[in-house]
Amino acid sequence: MAMYKSPATRRYLIRMIVLMSLYVVLIFAAGWTFRHTRIAGIPAYALAIAPALPLIGVFWAVMRLLVEEPDEFIRMLQVRQSLFATGFCLTVMTIWEFLQNYDLVPPGNGGFGAAFFWFIGLGLGAVYNKITMGTIGSCA
Repeated sequence: MAMYKSPATRRYLIRMIVLMSLYVVLIFAAGWTFRHTRIAGIPAYALAIAPALPLIGVFWAVMRLLVEEPDEFIRMLQVRQSLFATGFCLTVMTIWEFLQNYDLVPPGNGGFGAAFFWFIGLGLGAVYNKITMGTIGSCA
């Protein structure tokens, strides 16, 4: 079975590899620095924000794929996947915030923020597309 790979998809994959590699480097560097040094002030804020920047880049890369994809059917599937991810993320975070409001769960979320749940939703959206579209969705 052949997989559909447009030039837009190839560019997306390259962007994702670069952004996620940068994220891994920055998350480990920030963690190590905060554990082993006395960083404070503006450099601390900058370092704490640094790992978020590649994740923001991932959101851009996904949306850029939607703009660049020439095949309308594939683009529709990607939009569905992104909408599924957004709905899933908003649902999880809304429920979590209500649980926090009534002191049923502790403040914070253990490092699992909205981006984490959006990425989970993106994967679930891909599964949803596969189930509902079957082999049609794979362009085989």
